[in-house]
Amino acid sequence: MTDYLQLPQVAQTPPASTAELLHRARALAGMPLGWLAENAGWVTPLNLVRAKGWSGQLIELYLGASAGSKPEQDFPELGIELKTIPLTPEGKPLETTFVCVTPLTGLNGISWEQSNVRNKLRQVLWVPLDGRREIPPAERCLGMPVLWTPTAAQDALLKADWEEITEMIVMGQVQSITARHGQALQLRPKAANSKALTAAIGPNGERIETLPRGYYLKTSFTQALLQDALQQAY
Repeated sequence: MTDYLQLPQVAQTPPASTAELLHRARALAGMPLGWLAENAGWVTPLNLVRAKGWSGQLIELYLGASAGSKPEQDFPELGIELKTIPLTPEGKPLETTFVCVTPLTGLNGISWEQSNVRNKLRQVLWVPLDGRREIPPAERCLGMPVLWTPTAAQDALLKADWEEITEMIVMGQVQSITARHGQALQLRPKAANSKALTAAIGPNGERIETLPRGYYLKTSFTQALLQDALQQAY
């Protein structure tokens, strides 16, 4: 039986301040997912590839995230989004980071400052996770969290990518957008299956049906921002 006297407890209420959120997140550093799951009454999956989002939901439980699936930050009272990021031992992200689904119509006149992408990335609490696939999920530990606010240069890079991709969507070129577009952001299909279609604009201005699209942060961008944040912190 695992001794839970030293384990953090599941949050009963959202954090009242950024300092309280950071205190809760730092208390999770070094903890194996299996311990946290058992303490919360959860079952740890044998494979996280087939249980995407599970580790993030477990961490949300301990931190007291309140947004759920709403189009707002995970901690709306604090204006902070939570992102779990699996890393190699060298600190390299193993996958792109999902930001949000984007509408494919009604984007005329929408600015970067009004976009949900900007809203989600205004301030992010990154929680690193041991991403080694040879380690069972139950034994993978959490790292020290990083609270990140985009620098002016990072915000400008994200804005440029978003504006380029949004212009292509508005001009009816959504089906020509690939993961290679953008330096920091990329747009990719985001759907449970090929039947989950949504409305979009075609190349001749006609209404078409296509797969929903989601914005993701590229691994080169997240690796650089985590390295910069850690250097500033230590």
